[in-house]
Amino acid sequence: MAEIERKEHGFVMMEDGKEVGKVTYMPSENGVLLLDHTFVAESMRGQHAGEKLVEQVVELARSTGAKIDPVCPFANALFNRKPEYEDVWFKG
Repeated sequence: MAEIERKEHGFVMMEDGKEVGKVTYMPSENGVLLLDHTFVAESMRGQHAGEKLVEQVVELARSTGAKIDPVCPFANALFNRKPEYEDVWFKG
């Protein structure tokens, strides 16, 4: 079972001591989190690993009152499919 750990400006997914997924963001001057990269290892594909990682950033934004600009193509597609992310989506 993979575990997700928070790292500086992101979250990593670990399984058996190996990094199998990662999502990164950069805080901008106006407090918006630029979600800029999502990576999932081949071994985790098809298990919604990328979605789980993006969800961590969404929860972080909700808990801190931040907004997210999903500049990563994967995250952007996810935001377009999930109306429940509307509350944290920065559309500036």
